[in-house]
Amino acid sequence: MKKLIINSLTREKRYALLDEQKLERLFVNQPKHVSLVGNIYYGVVTKVLPGMNAAFVEIGEGKNGFIHRDKLVSFVLANVEKAVKDSRSISSFVHQGEKLLVQVEKDATGTKGPRLTGVIELSGEHVIYMPKGRYVAVSKKILQPEVREKWRHYGYDMKSPEEGLLFRTSSDRASEEELYREVEELRAEYQHLEHQVSLLKKPAKVLERDPFLTQLSEEIKAVHKQVEVITDERKLMEKLQHKFPELPLRLYTGRENIFSAYQLEGEIEKSLKRIVWLDKGAYLVIDEEEALTVIDVNTGKFSGKQDLADTVLKTNLLAAEEAARQIRLRDLAGMILIDFIDMKTEQERMQILKKMAAELKSDPRRTNLLGFTELGILQITRKKTKVSISESMLDRCPVCDGTGRIPSAETIAFRLERELYEYRHGDVTEAVIETTEEVVKVFCGEQNIHKKRLEEILGFSLQFQSNNHVKPYYEILQLRLNQ
Repeated sequence: MKKLIINSLTREKRYALLDEQKLERLFVNQPKHVSLVGNIYYGVVTKVLPGMNAAFVEIGEGKNGFIHRDKLVSFVLANVEKAVKDSRSISSFVHQGEKLLVQVEKDATGTKGPRLTGVIELSGEHVIYMPKGRYVAVSKKILQPEVREKWRHYGYDMKSPEEGLLFRTSSDRASEEELYREVEELRAEYQHLEHQVSLLKKPAKVLERDPFLTQLSEEIKAVHKQVEVITDERKLMEKLQHKFPELPLRLYTGRENIFSAYQLEGEIEKSLKRIVWLDKGAYLVIDEEEALTVIDVNTGKFSGKQDLADTVLKTNLLAAEEAARQIRLRDLAGMILIDFIDMKTEQERMQILKKMAAELKSDPRRTNLLGFTELGILQITRKKTKVSISESMLDRCPVCDGTGRIPSAETIAFRLERELYEYRHGDVTEAVIETTEEVVKVFCGEQNIHKKRLEEILGFSLQFQSNNHVKPYYEILQLRLNQ
């Protein structure tokens, strides 16, 4: 049985999915990288770009959002022929200063602001409701054609001309009454949102989702019948018990951090390294950049028992399996290029393609396997909705001017917080810690709000000796005990 280990006791929320003690999925949610995907905003159009058929929208989150013409409600609901609609510029559908209700589809990355849509989606257990979606769709994971056709017809009977419905995979186990009740609840939720918007005068957030609980719930749904969940927070356990009554749940109460207890900290360190070793001495080199990710396959010390072609094929098959795992584990997205060792025949390349397709089949993120280029490089695209693990946990190194990466001040601060939790309810009266000013700032928060909260939880005081070390780090210099 798989294990889902959840560490949500501290500000940095994490979970890890283990299959036969092997780390298959890792999710890290840091406060500074909280995903905005799914949040709904009342925004104002600041600039219309006819040449790009897009517009910028101020939503009150610093960077302006970006919306394409085809994602505007006015475009989706326009009652003209598709060819006529497609020929019109964005200026026909929106103007500067116009107020819009928008939802974040993709987080801001690099210099780009968040990508937005005007087609709002409200998610239920079995249905996704789109107040202005206009179409009905059924999950392709429902394999029975008659079931898919049944829900498609039912959806068109149930919705108004403007509305849209997307039946999720779980709808194949639901009744018509359950689905109707769920759609009615989602309609009422949207009406409440509209009322909230009517009271607003400037750009603001009108609906915020809990990204950690949402992601966690999706993970549990994907492996529901074959997973044991172990969490270190009672409140979260109660929420999951309510949401998934039949789920095997266990509360971890040990003093050691739950990830350390399950030997996961070392696995996380590995997931941030550039080189990944395979069996028999072969290895992958993973280079992440803003535009794309390149994975290079090397034979290293591996030599097959037959000949060179045998060695190359076996290494590439090992690499395909591990590359797919690393893509999921690191949450790599966008354009991914895998430079396998040169193969001489088309048959060998087809074996690698089949292996990659099989390994990526269980990936919950939309992934396209585009095939090999003339140079023998495998092209993959994977939908990007949030930053990767390395983007979340690492910063550009100031020493080498960005050619390498180091743990960020946030990562070090949360690492310290987890270690200090292991001393709670003991004989410690004070901890003296040496660290950098940046780590102290993140750890303590404004007006020491986080430091005070943590001292109350731990039952002892915290004293910091800060310095100007160029690299974030910490060292617990002394633990003073009750005499």
